Amino acid sequence: MKKNVLVLCTGNSCRSQMAEGYLKTFAGEAADIYSAGVETHGVNPRAIKAMADDSVDISDHTSNHVDEYNGIPFDYVITVCDNAKERCPYFPTEATKLHHNFPDPAKATGSEEEIMMEFGKTRQMIKDYMKDFVEKYLSN
Repeated sequence: MKKNVLVLCTGNSCRSQMAEGYLKTFAGEAADIYSAGVETHGVNPRAIKAMADDSVDISDHTSNHVDEYNGIPFDYVITVCDNAKERCPYFPTEATKLHHNFPDPAKATGSEEEIMMEFGKTRQMIKDYMKDFVEKYLSN
């Protein structure tokens, strides 16, 4: 049976977008994947580039507010930042809730190359976590 998975972050601009991209890639037809924020900040262009550098296209993703998904019966809700976990502790669902606080690459400073290195580091952490999640929870 197909599962519904929501990835939740503060602004639905970087970490949750990357996680959605990897979950869609790794889960395939095993799940419907959604991402949202407790706010909406638009998809970060550097997140799009970082994912493209790993051959995952998130350029058509949109930044969505968690309230848009109230009617969906989620099986899993994954918070990817402490702020979202703290601001959304009572997400109205019977879903299994998982949490991992990934560093926010949007807060990186320095040259463009240094900032993109931070995006790459966070991308790799998210990729590893999401691959493990799919193997543990979505593989038959």
